[in-house]
Amino acid sequence: MITSPAWKDKKYAVLGLARSGRATVEALLAAGADVLVWDDRAEAREPYNGRCVIGDPLEADLTGYAGVVVSPGVPLNTHPIKPHADSFGVPVIGDIELFAQARADLPPHKVVGITGTNGKSTTTALVHHILKTAGVPTTMGGNIGLPILEQEPLREGGVYVLELSSYQIDLTYSLDCDVAVLLNITPDHLDRYDGDMNAYAEAKARLFDLQSEEHTKIFAGNDLYSDAIADTLRDEAEVPIFAYPRATGSPALSGPHNAQNASAAAHACEALGVSDADIEQGLSSYTGLPHRMERIAEISGIAYVNDSKGTNTAASAPALAAFDNIHWLLGGLAKEPGLGECEAELPHVKAVYTIGKAGPDFAALLEGRVHVEQCETLDRAVAAAAAKAKPGDTVLLSPACASFDQYADFEKRGEHFRELVEALK
Repeated sequence: MITSPAWKDKKYAVLGLARSGRATVEALLAAGADVLVWDDRAEAREPYNGRCVIGDPLEADLTGYAGVVVSPGVPLNTHPIKPHADSFGVPVIGDIELFAQARADLPPHKVVGITGTNGKSTTTALVHHILKTAGVPTTMGGNIGLPILEQEPLREGGVYVLELSSYQIDLTYSLDCDVAVLLNITPDHLDRYDGDMNAYAEAKARLFDLQSEEHTKIFAGNDLYSDAIADTLRDEAEVPIFAYPRATGSPALSGPHNAQNASAAAHACEALGVSDADIEQGLSSYTGLPHRMERIAEISGIAYVNDSKGTNTAASAPALAAFDNIHWLLGGLAKEPGLGECEAELPHVKAVYTIGKAGPDFAALLEGRVHVEQCETLDRAVAAAAAKAKPGDTVLLSPACASFDQYADFEKRGEHFRELVEALK
């Protein structure tokens, strides 16, 4: 695991004992810190009996604490832990901040931080894959893979590739990325920013604010908010802005959004000194991520594609743009009203099969414009689409919605889709 002598004999509170919380507690204990832990679930607290002080930080005197470590899922704009910690002058931080503090004691290395509304996971995995293919010691963490503190330190010359949500950036104060990447900014998670898009964009921009001036800043998008951030930074230093580059031979990188992701990954690796030949080899050999435009099967000439990670309209629009004759499985827990960027891609759609809480609203929006069937559940939608689709068509699960009305997460939704498709064979 990754630890730091800087934590020794200091006091920390850890609120939330899911995977990253557990990894944080173990790293702090291994470093010799005193840790107060809490989770609303008694079974999550039980392993720490006799090892930590167990108690709710909201009821604790936090005088002298070095930090309150919370999960990125804790909404800082509404949760009482932030004002409570503030009253003691104690920072509310995440495990990424602890990693940033530990860097001084790790073997010499570099960090790539990747943020944006959509495409973070693909770009992070792609940078990691290119580096690995090039023989560079590397690991990925943050919002993807294992918690970063749970991982073993890389040997000298290694590169940590971090997928960073705005929530994680909100919880760090000293992460100086050698390469920082902003992919795009579109409406998402606005409940965490009181409906204010500018506040959401500023949260993303903090990744650059935390950087040393000489470190590389990469912008992949051309949306209003990304452009504004780039323009501001360009006044202070030369900022690399780039257009979509090289074609790749990888079927996992089809669609215009993946041109953006591949471009960002290529430029990040170039900034790290990876050769063009190694970058091309990495791009062409990349096989993609589960649940992101993942081709599950071809049955009777019909392609079945799992894009369950399309949890908002901006994320689903590129998937729609990548195929023709689409039977679109759409719905779940909507993050925004309407079809957003998917509207422009409707000519690619032959039929829509709605599911979940937002299903009726989507059906009403699309009625008369495209064939619509209200299916309510994924099993009915897959069966209906399979019955209607013809050879050459694509059945696409890209719900443009969160999954929480019917599934624990988008992974569970995608796994169910895979099971349903396998049953068709």
